[in-house]
Amino acid sequence: MSPLTAKNIHRHELIGLNIEIIKSTDNQIIGLQGCIIDESKQMLVINTINSKSNTSASRRLSIEKKKNSFRFQLPNKEFVDVDGSLLNSRSENRIKNIIRKRW
Repeated sequence: MSPLTAKNIHRHELIGLNIEIIKSTDNQIIGLQGCIIDESKQMLVINTINSKSNTSASRRLSIEKKKNSFRFQLPNKEFVDVDGSLLNSRSENRIKNIIRKRW
């Protein structure tokens, strides 16, 4: 399998990547940052650190893919913005899908 890049992020495993929510139907979660710890067909489970308050307590949040846009930090420290609707399938099925849209 090819290395993870901005052009092929939709065809790779997302668990372990750092993420930020940049657009959402829920204004309270915009700007939330964390690390993806699990993924299902329609949800990402993120281990977040509450940056809005002065506490460093972490929590796990389930975020719906389809209604949000995300900024991923790739292993090479590059950032890529992805609309969650492009990721709205199981990771093993995303590998098979051909997505013509480039970002």
